Amino acid sequence: MIHLYCGMGKGKTTAACGLCVRAAGSGLRVLFVQFFKNGNSSEMKALSTIDGVETAHPALHYGRFKTMTDDQKAEIRGSYNELLRDVIRRCGEFDMIILDEAVSAYRYEMIDNDTLLEFLRNEGQNREIVLTGREPKPELIELADYVTDMRKVKHPFDRGIAARKGIEF
Repeated sequence: MIHLYCGMGKGKTTAACGLCVRAAGSGLRVLFVQFFKNGNSSEMKALSTIDGVETAHPALHYGRFKTMTDDQKAEIRGSYNELLRDVIRRCGEFDMIILDEAVSAYRYEMIDNDTLLEFLRNEGQNREIVLTGREPKPELIELADYVTDMRKVKHPFDRGIAARKGIEF
């Protein structure tokens, strides 16, 4: 089935990590892939130590989408599409595939949207696929079997408190 963790609140990646740990603890093989992140987060370090979990991230990282130049966006698009093609090529090796921030990559068209949709339609019945990110397009919501919307009510960032290691990253 297809899981979608979305919304403006904290906890999308954290929920995906929890599901990853649960799946691995049950003997499932999990691929945890991040877009828009450099692979150095605390959760990726922890997940990479768990038997049955493989982690991956793009070769290139330029930070936030809004601060990237057009040239950087073009480079990232190529890197993200290469990563997505690799996931599709290897999907049969895994029981669960987590595509962290794929919703954002889809929304900003940093991945080939038709390729992702075809992958979800073909593989969403064969394995668990988890997508995270803000503001999913209607077609992603329609394809998903589970949709969880994380809603921010209050966050320290609103008071100027920066993200804290081990808590937000």
